[in-house]
Amino acid sequence: MTMSDYFHYQQDRLFVENVPLSDIAQRFGTPCYVYSHAALADGFRRFEEALAGCSHQVCYAVKANSSLAVLNLFARMGAGFDIVSGGELRRVLAAGGDVSKVVFSGVGKTAAEMRQALEAGILCFNVESEAELIRLNEVARETGRTAPISLRVNPDVDPKTHPYISTGLKQSKFGVTYADALALYRKAAGMPGLRITGLDCHIGSQLTEVSPFIAAAEKVLALADALAREGIALEHLDLGGGLGIRYHDETPPSIADYATALKGMMQGRREKLLVEPGRALVGNAGVLLTRVEYLKHGAEKHFAIVDAAMNDLMRPALYDAYHDIREAERRGIPAQRYEVVGPVCESGDFLGRDRELAVIQGDVLAVMSAGAYGMSMSSNYNTRPRAAEVMVDGGMVKVIRERETVEQLFAGEYLPF
Repeated sequence: MTMSDYFHYQQDRLFVENVPLSDIAQRFGTPCYVYSHAALADGFRRFEEALAGCSHQVCYAVKANSSLAVLNLFARMGAGFDIVSGGELRRVLAAGGDVSKVVFSGVGKTAAEMRQALEAGILCFNVESEAELIRLNEVARETGRTAPISLRVNPDVDPKTHPYISTGLKQSKFGVTYADALALYRKAAGMPGLRITGLDCHIGSQLTEVSPFIAAAEKVLALADALAREGIALEHLDLGGGLGIRYHDETPPSIADYATALKGMMQGRREKLLVEPGRALVGNAGVLLTRVEYLKHGAEKHFAIVDAAMNDLMRPALYDAYHDIREAERRGIPAQRYEVVGPVCESGDFLGRDRELAVIQGDVLAVMSAGAYGMSMSSNYNTRPRAAEVMVDGGMVKVIRERETVEQLFAGEYLPF
């Protein structure tokens, strides 16, 4: 399945499933995030089908898109969840997620977050440092509970992705050094507040080759075998996420090819396989709708100034990331090359550079592949309310998040004098 299976043109109008995107823009306003229910469900189903025959649990990476409706859809399909904060745990619980399928990653877990997760009864803490190991043991003993743990091991594998989303190299802030892992597992085995249940690694995001996954998994399996020789038996191996999607001209592995590689490595092993897909499930299931406010023609560049901005979709400004931009309604007029920019007062506020578009003032554009790290990374910079979100299922359109109001933005502020 590709994005075109869910977002496609019919008679020059861009549809999501059975609904024209221009109708959604007219009804709910812009900027607006729009998700395809079918794309989300089909993505999760493809992971489950590809991993069939291997004891596994798919733990959706909540940070990619934390909207309650998205989490609820995955929860009803049997998903677990990979969280990185107490707030994400609260979201999973509010969405009806099974807390016994939750893994808690992240380098800076607070004592309060540890207590919250212990009381909830999560599946596992992915511990990322010796200092965290010590604190978690203390918190667990104070609360009279035993914390299930795995160590997130840094395998020093080059994921061949953007440096900002590369997490498995030895200079990364994430995980514990591979060479130190065995000694830390020995230490954890002697801590009464901890119970060793697994081993974890995650090397980065938007990976477009299978080979880095295999290289990381080989090192994880070798460490698991070394632990077994010391009498430390693991219940699961968490091989992380990071499978990429197509934004422009990338050729990432299919979910089936990725799963086949991991299943082959797990053949004959007793541990359950955990994977943490995020972008691969939601990235191509959503678009950001935005309206052209002005067309500004200059001597060297032309600008399409739209009502969405870097606060709505941070990826282009942050990573120089590419998102395809399409007209919601194709017009029979000559196309021109535009810089697609927002109204935020930063030179880095752009959604696309040098794009050929046939548009007039007032037209709606769809920024494609915006389902991952779009709304979840949005902000209120320039006192801009965050966008509305809607989900489409066939011909039905449902609001899943109301557009914020300016009044909500300063509702918690006070004039002290």
